[in-house]
Amino acid sequence: MDVPAHPHTGLQTVSWLFSGEIEHRDTLGSRALIRPGEVNLMTGGHGIAHSEVSTPRTTVVHGVQLWVALPEEHRNAARDIQHHVPEPVGVHGAEIRVFLGSLGGSTFPVRTFPPLLGAEILLEPRATVTLALDTTFEHGLLVDTGDVRLIGTALRPDELGCVPCGADAVTLENASDAPARTILLGGPPSEEEIVMWWNFIGRSHEDIVRAREDWQTGTDRFGTVEGYPGHRLPAPALPNARHHTARESSAPLTLVRKASDESASRPPDRPARGRRRPVRDRGRRPARRADGLP
Repeated sequence: MDVPAHPHTGLQTVSWLFSGEIEHRDTLGSRALIRPGEVNLMTGGHGIAHSEVSTPRTTVVHGVQLWVALPEEHRNAARDIQHHVPEPVGVHGAEIRVFLGSLGGSTFPVRTFPPLLGAEILLEPRATVTLALDTTFEHGLLVDTGDVRLIGTALRPDELGCVPCGADAVTLENASDAPARTILLGGPPSEEEIVMWWNFIGRSHEDIVRAREDWQTGTDRFGTVEGYPGHRLPAPALPNARHHTARESSAPLTLVRKASDESASRPPDRPARGRRRPVRDRGRRPARRADGLP
Protein backbone atom coordinates (compact mmCIF):
# COMPACT_ATOMS: atom_id res chain seq x y z
CA MET A 1 0.00 0.00 0.00
CA ASP A 2 1.39 3.39 -0.97
CA VAL A 3 -0.91 6.37 -0.38
CA PRO A 4 0.97 9.63 -1.14
CA ALA A 5 0.73 12.73 1.04
CA HIS A 6 -2.89 13.91 1.00
CA PRO A 7 -4.96 16.39 3.04
CA HIS A 8 -7.82 16.21 5.54
CA THR A 9 -10.10 18.80 7.12
CA GLY A 10 -12.89 18.67 9.69
CA LEU A 11 -12.32 15.11 10.92
CA GLN A 12 -10.33 12.67 12.99
CA THR A 13 -9.04 9.40 11.54
CA VAL A 14 -8.74 6.31 13.74
CA SER A 15 -6.54 3.55 12.30
CA TRP A 16 -6.64 0.02 13.78
CA LEU A 17 -4.96 -2.95 12.11
CA PHE A 18 -5.55 -6.68 12.34
CA SER A 19 -2.49 -7.56 10.25
CA GLY A 20 0.30 -5.79 8.41
CA GLU A 21 2.31 -2.70 9.27
CA ILE A 22 1.92 0.89 8.00
CA GLU A 23 4.33 3.80 8.20
CA HIS A 24 2.50 7.06 8.93
CA ARG A 25 4.10 10.47 8.28
CA ASP A 26 2.35 13.81 8.70
CA THR A 27 2.86 17.57 8.65
CA LEU A 28 3.52 17.69 12.40
CA GLY A 29 6.76 15.89 11.62
CA SER A 30 5.45 12.67 13.13
CA ARG A 31 6.59 9.26 11.97
CA ALA A 32 4.76 6.29 13.45
CA LEU A 33 4.62 2.60 12.63
CA ILE A 34 1.04 1.35 12.99
CA ARG A 35 0.91 -2.31 13.95
CA PRO A 36 -1.90 -4.67 14.99
CA GLY A 37 -3.14 -3.77 18.46
CA GLU A 38 -1.95 -0.14 18.20
CA VAL A 39 -4.27 2.81 17.60
CA ASN A 40 -3.27 5.85 15.58
CA LEU A 41 -5.64 8.81 16.01
CA MET A 42 -5.04 11.86 13.81
CA THR A 43 -6.92 15.15 14.11
CA GLY A 44 -7.31 17.07 10.86
CA GLY A 45 -9.37 19.99 12.13
CA HIS A 46 -8.43 23.09 10.14
CA GLY A 47 -6.00 21.05 8.04
CA ILE A 48 -3.39 18.30 8.10
CA ALA A 49 -1.67 16.11 5.51
CA HIS A 50 -0.19 12.64 5.86
CA SER A 51 1.09 9.65 3.91
CA GLU A 52 0.41 5.95 4.55
CA VAL A 53 2.83 3.29 3.26
CA SER A 54 2.97 -0.40 4.10
CA THR A 55 6.39 -1.60 5.21
CA PRO A 56 8.49 -3.90 2.96
CA ARG A 57 7.84 -6.96 5.14
CA THR A 58 4.05 -6.47 4.91
CA THR A 59 2.22 -8.65 2.38
CA VAL A 60 -1.38 -8.01 3.52
CA VAL A 61 -2.84 -4.90 5.14
CA HIS A 62 -6.05 -5.73 6.97
CA GLY A 63 -7.91 -3.54 9.42
CA VAL A 64 -10.32 -0.65 9.81
CA GLN A 65 -10.03 3.10 9.59
CA LEU A 66 -12.78 5.24 11.11
CA TRP A 67 -13.49 8.79 10.01
CA VAL A 68 -14.95 10.91 12.80
CA ALA A 69 -16.75 14.06 11.61
CA LEU A 70 -15.79 16.82 14.05
CA PRO A 71 -18.70 18.78 15.57
CA GLU A 72 -19.02 22.48 14.74
CA GLU A 73 -17.28 23.69 17.90
CA HIS A 74 -14.20 21.56 17.17
CA ARG A 75 -14.11 21.38 13.38
CA ASN A 76 -11.16 23.81 13.18
CA ALA A 77 -9.20 22.12 15.97
CA ALA A 78 -5.42 22.19 15.78
CA ARG A 79 -3.75 19.28 14.00
CA ASP A 80 -2.74 16.51 16.37
CA ILE A 81 -1.56 12.90 16.46
CA GLN A 82 -2.01 10.32 19.22
CA HIS A 83 -0.50 6.82 19.14
CA HIS A 84 -1.19 4.31 21.91
CA VAL A 85 -1.14 0.59 22.64
CA PRO A 86 -4.18 -0.53 24.67
CA GLU A 87 -3.80 -3.44 27.06
CA PRO A 88 -6.04 -6.46 26.40
CA VAL A 89 -8.70 -7.12 29.04
CA GLY A 90 -10.08 -10.61 29.55
CA VAL A 91 -13.73 -11.24 30.34
CA HIS A 92 -15.41 -14.64 30.45
CA GLY A 93 -15.43 -15.87 26.85
CA ALA A 94 -13.73 -12.87 25.23
CA GLU A 95 -10.67 -10.63 25.03
CA ILE A 96 -11.28 -6.88 24.63
CA ARG A 97 -8.96 -4.13 23.43
CA VAL A 98 -10.52 -0.71 23.96
CA PHE A 99 -8.94 1.89 21.66
CA LEU A 100 -11.57 4.63 22.14
CA GLY A 101 -13.57 5.39 25.29
CA SER A 102 -14.66 2.85 27.91
CA LEU A 103 -16.00 -0.73 27.84
CA GLY A 104 -15.97 -3.71 30.18
CA GLY A 105 -14.18 -1.82 32.95
CA SER A 106 -11.41 -0.61 30.63
CA THR A 107 -10.94 3.06 29.69
CA PHE A 108 -8.52 4.31 27.08
CA PRO A 109 -7.29 7.93 27.32
CA VAL A 110 -7.35 9.29 23.77
CA ARG A 111 -9.24 12.50 23.08
CA THR A 112 -12.07 12.45 20.58
CA PHE A 113 -14.75 15.01 19.75
CA PRO A 114 -17.28 14.07 21.17
CA PRO A 115 -16.57 11.05 23.46
CA LEU A 116 -16.78 7.79 21.46
CA LEU A 117 -16.38 4.04 21.86
CA GLY A 118 -14.17 1.77 19.79
CA ALA A 119 -13.12 -1.73 20.83
CA GLU A 120 -11.89 -4.94 19.24
CA ILE A 121 -13.65 -7.95 20.78
CA LEU A 122 -12.27 -11.45 20.19
CA LEU A 123 -14.92 -14.05 21.04
CA GLU A 124 -13.96 -17.59 21.96
CA PRO A 125 -15.71 -20.45 20.10
CA ARG A 126 -19.37 -20.80 21.21
CA ALA A 127 -18.92 -17.99 23.75
CA THR A 128 -21.68 -15.64 24.90
CA VAL A 129 -20.71 -12.25 26.36
CA THR A 130 -22.89 -9.47 27.76
CA LEU A 131 -21.41 -5.97 28.05
CA ALA A 132 -22.81 -2.82 29.64
CA LEU A 133 -23.41 0.12 27.26
CA ASP A 134 -23.77 3.89 27.51
CA THR A 135 -27.50 4.47 26.98
CA THR A 136 -26.86 7.87 25.32
CA PHE A 137 -24.85 6.23 22.51
CA GLU A 138 -25.89 4.55 19.31
CA HIS A 139 -23.79 1.43 18.76
CA GLY A 140 -22.70 -0.67 15.82
CA LEU A 141 -21.03 -4.07 15.73
CA LEU A 142 -18.85 -4.83 12.70
CA VAL A 143 -18.03 -8.52 12.20
CA ASP A 144 -14.62 -9.23 10.71
CA THR A 145 -14.44 -13.01 11.13
CA GLY A 146 -16.91 -15.62 12.36
CA ASP A 147 -20.69 -15.83 12.62
CA VAL A 148 -21.94 -13.67 15.48
CA ARG A 149 -25.37 -13.01 16.96
CA LEU A 150 -25.97 -9.49 18.25
CA ILE A 151 -28.92 -9.47 20.69
CA GLY A 152 -30.25 -12.45 18.74
CA THR A 153 -29.65 -11.03 15.25
CA ALA A 154 -27.30 -13.11 13.08
CA LEU A 155 -24.38 -11.24 11.49
CA ARG A 156 -21.84 -12.61 9.04
CA PRO A 157 -18.39 -11.19 8.16
CA ASP A 158 -18.52 -7.66 6.68
CA GLU A 159 -21.98 -7.02 8.16
CA LEU A 160 -22.72 -4.25 10.63
CA GLY A 161 -25.47 -4.57 13.23
CA CYS A 162 -26.91 -1.40 14.76
CA VAL A 163 -28.19 -0.85 18.32
CA PRO A 164 -30.26 2.33 18.85
CA CYS A 165 -29.87 4.69 21.81
CA GLY A 166 -31.38 3.51 25.08
CA ALA A 167 -29.82 0.04 25.27
CA ASP A 168 -27.99 -0.45 28.57
CA ALA A 169 -26.32 -3.73 27.57
CA VAL A 170 -25.48 -5.83 24.54
CA THR A 171 -25.13 -9.61 24.22
CA LEU A 172 -22.71 -11.07 21.68
CA GLU A 173 -22.81 -14.75 20.81
CA ASN A 174 -20.23 -16.61 18.75
CA ALA A 175 -22.22 -19.25 16.91
CA SER A 176 -19.19 -21.02 15.41
CA ASP A 177 -16.50 -23.46 16.53
CA ALA A 178 -13.75 -20.96 15.71
CA PRO A 179 -12.82 -17.61 17.30
CA ALA A 180 -14.70 -14.55 16.02
CA ARG A 181 -13.35 -11.02 15.69
CA THR A 182 -15.60 -7.97 15.94
CA ILE A 183 -15.35 -4.19 16.30
CA LEU A 184 -17.83 -2.45 18.60
CA LEU A 185 -18.39 1.25 17.87
CA GLY A 186 -20.49 3.84 19.65
CA GLY A 187 -21.21 7.54 19.96
CA PRO A 188 -23.95 10.10 20.59
CA PRO A 189 -26.30 10.88 17.67
CA SER A 190 -25.54 14.03 15.71
CA GLU A 191 -28.00 16.30 13.91
CA GLU A 192 -25.39 18.61 12.40
CA GLU A 193 -25.38 19.24 8.66
CA ILE A 194 -22.11 18.63 6.82
CA VAL A 195 -20.69 18.72 3.32
CA MET A 196 -18.16 16.00 2.48
CA TRP A 197 -16.11 15.71 -0.70
CA TRP A 198 -12.88 13.77 -1.22
CA ASN A 199 -10.96 14.12 2.06
CA PHE A 200 -12.63 17.35 3.18
CA ILE A 201 -15.52 17.85 5.59
CA GLY A 202 -17.07 21.31 5.84
CA ARG A 203 -20.36 23.05 6.39
CA SER A 204 -20.82 24.63 2.97
CA HIS A 205 -19.87 24.33 -0.68
CA GLU A 206 -17.51 27.26 -0.18
CA ASP A 207 -15.67 25.39 2.60
CA ILE A 208 -14.88 22.57 0.19
CA VAL A 209 -13.80 24.86 -2.65
CA ARG A 210 -11.50 26.78 -0.29
CA ALA A 211 -9.93 23.62 1.14
CA ARG A 212 -9.24 22.22 -2.32
CA GLU A 213 -7.70 25.50 -3.48
CA ASP A 214 -5.50 25.69 -0.37
CA TRP A 215 -4.22 22.17 -1.04
CA GLN A 216 -3.66 22.67 -4.76
CA THR A 217 -1.81 25.96 -4.28
CA GLY A 218 0.34 24.66 -1.44
CA THR A 219 -0.62 27.12 1.29
CA ASP A 220 0.63 26.51 4.83
CA ARG A 221 -2.84 25.33 5.88
CA PHE A 222 -1.81 21.69 5.37
CA GLY A 223 1.96 21.94 5.70
CA THR A 224 4.51 19.56 4.20
CA VAL A 225 4.98 15.85 4.82
CA GLU A 226 8.72 15.36 5.27
CA GLY A 227 10.33 12.04 4.43
CA TYR A 228 7.80 10.72 1.91
CA PRO A 229 9.81 9.96 -1.27
CA GLY A 230 7.09 10.62 -3.85
CA HIS A 231 4.88 13.45 -5.01
CA ARG A 232 1.87 14.52 -3.02
CA LEU A 233 -1.58 13.49 -4.22
CA PRO A 234 -3.41 16.16 -6.25
CA ALA A 235 -7.08 16.78 -5.55
CA PRO A 236 -9.51 15.57 -8.22
CA ALA A 237 -11.49 18.10 -10.22
CA LEU A 238 -14.62 19.41 -8.55
CA PRO A 239 -17.82 17.99 -10.05
CA ASN A 240 -19.97 20.25 -12.19
CA ALA A 241 -22.49 20.61 -9.39
CA ARG A 242 -22.91 22.49 -6.17
CA HIS A 243 -22.46 20.61 -2.90
CA HIS A 244 -25.40 20.71 -0.53
CA THR A 245 -25.36 19.95 3.16
CA ALA A 246 -26.48 16.53 4.34
CA ARG A 247 -27.87 16.00 7.81
CA GLU A 248 -26.15 13.29 9.81
CA SER A 249 -28.70 10.90 11.26
CA SER A 250 -26.39 8.87 13.46
CA ALA A 251 -23.25 9.02 15.55
CA PRO A 252 -20.38 10.97 13.98
CA LEU A 253 -18.39 7.82 13.19
CA THR A 254 -19.39 8.44 9.60
CA LEU A 255 -17.09 6.17 7.63
CA VAL A 256 -15.39 2.85 7.94
CA ARG A 257 -12.50 1.77 5.74
CA LYS A 258 -12.00 -1.97 6.01
CA ALA A 259 -8.73 -2.74 4.25
CA SER A 260 -7.67 -6.18 3.14
CA ASP A 261 -5.32 -5.29 0.37
CA GLU A 262 -2.19 -7.04 -0.85
CA SER A 263 -0.78 -4.18 -2.94
CA ALA A 264 -3.10 -1.20 -2.58
CA SER A 265 -1.88 1.93 -4.33
CA ARG A 266 -5.15 3.69 -5.16
CA PRO A 267 -5.69 7.31 -4.11
CA PRO A 268 -7.69 7.47 -0.86
CA ASP A 269 -10.79 8.84 -2.63
CA ARG A 270 -11.31 5.61 -4.61
CA PRO A 271 -12.74 2.50 -2.97
CA ALA A 272 -10.48 -0.56 -3.15
CA ARG A 273 -12.06 -3.92 -2.32
CA GLY A 274 -14.36 -2.39 0.27
CA ARG A 275 -11.79 -0.01 1.71
CA ARG A 276 -14.04 2.97 2.29
CA ARG A 277 -17.81 2.85 2.52
CA PRO A 278 -20.45 4.54 4.64
CA VAL A 279 -21.16 2.75 7.89
CA ARG A 280 -24.69 2.07 6.73
CA ASP A 281 -23.41 0.48 3.50
CA ARG A 282 -20.92 -2.29 4.16
CA GLY A 283 -21.00 -3.38 0.53
CA ARG A 284 -22.56 -6.81 -0.05
CA ARG A 285 -25.25 -6.60 2.63
CA PRO A 286 -26.97 -3.73 4.46
CA ALA A 287 -26.55 -2.93 8.13
CA ARG A 288 -29.16 -4.52 10.36
CA ARG A 289 -30.88 -3.24 13.46
CA ALA A 290 -30.30 -5.66 16.32
CA ASP A 291 -33.90 -5.34 17.47
CA GLY A 292 -35.10 -7.06 14.30
CA LEU A 293 -36.65 -3.96 12.73
CA PRO A 294 -35.81 -2.99 9.13
